[in-house]
Amino acid sequence: MNRFSLSVSAGIARVTEAARGPHQSAVIRIGFSATWLLFLLRELPHRQEMYGPDGPWSWNLAQQLISSNSAFSALMWSDTQVWFELVYVLALLASLLLLLGWRTRTMSVLFMVGVLSLQNRSVFMGDGGDNVLHLMSIYLVFTRCGQVWSLDARRARLADEARARGERVVDRVGPALWAVLGFALVAVTAGGRFDGTDPTVPVILWLVWVGQAVWWVVGLRAKSAEPRIMLDVVANIAHNGALLVVMVEACMIYATAGWYKIQGTRWQDGTAVYYPLHLDYFSPWPALADLLSASGTMVMLVTYGTVIVQVAFPFTLFNRRVKNVLLAVMMTEHAVIAVVLGLPFFSLAMIAADSVFLPTPFLRRLGDLAARARDRVLTRLTRGGRTEIPEPRTPDNPEPAPANSTA
Repeated sequence: MNRFSLSVSAGIARVTEAARGPHQSAVIRIGFSATWLLFLLRELPHRQEMYGPDGPWSWNLAQQLISSNSAFSALMWSDTQVWFELVYVLALLASLLLLLGWRTRTMSVLFMVGVLSLQNRSVFMGDGGDNVLHLMSIYLVFTRCGQVWSLDARRARLADEARARGERVVDRVGPALWAVLGFALVAVTAGGRFDGTDPTVPVILWLVWVGQAVWWVVGLRAKSAEPRIMLDVVANIAHNGALLVVMVEACMIYATAGWYKIQGTRWQDGTAVYYPLHLDYFSPWPALADLLSASGTMVMLVTYGTVIVQVAFPFTLFNRRVKNVLLAVMMTEHAVIAVVLGLPFFSLAMIAADSVFLPTPFLRRLGDLAARARDRVLTRLTRGGRTEIPEPRTPDNPEPAPANSTA
């Protein structure tokens, strides 16, 4: 009984003491925000046809559909061109700032609003990756995804260093941003814009807004550490729970896809991969598709291999080495799909979802490599505007080293 109690206590402590997987949550934040940002930039010339008020799927048709399924879309608040452009630009900006990790909690909420607003406006514009992005944008709101590889982490480090020197640190941007967005949220709610909408999104918006206020007040006014510790525990539970949901969601995607494939006759006879390679819509490189489908043995191996990997992946989580091998195989497969079938954003979304299973040592090494590459670039840029001017010879300095001087 004591051993059981100790196990339960250890499990509770593991969930509440810290936000687990800081590198994994950071990489999925970067992956999903980059996927959405690149998609919006690529479709910038075509945004009117896809989501604009005068597009083929008109504003009135979208309004009729949304009134029946109660989906959330800020684009339904007005059918003017100015409002559409404003929402599109805000979606772009939120994606970029979330990618950089600036005010990640707030930007994750705005990122979710942008994703849901555009996708629910035209539900027929997508390739499968939009469904993954749709769900993950909601889960990201509950994660503490700015602990590493973010401007938030840099700001927190600089603030700690300043406090260690005895300096007073005051955050004026956070409260100002909270006040502006709070005013907008109150105005939207009072104006009845959430009427007829599924309550999930409005509840999340209000919950995060109030939670941010409580966090700030407690950090500023609390006379002891207990209230802040309690808030940290709540935030850690939400983060760890959301990260677990992301993992379960990824496993369900692969498991259901694999088991449905098993029931298909084309997958059973090993020819399923052949057919999409010869569809005009999925053949940006016909010569490459013909090369891959020229061998019947290769088609059969890829077909059966895809099913085996998808069905087996959830079970490999109990063996780290096998899991890492299959993870590399699946990411490679998605990269091939992006090139051969012309589905880059679907593949990017799935690779981002897969990244939650990447081992922490690998991510740390990857982060170190990225940091060194950044330092090299910054060093070269710094040296680019300098010339080498030798110091004059002196009795104390017979062979002086060259000194940098601004050109």
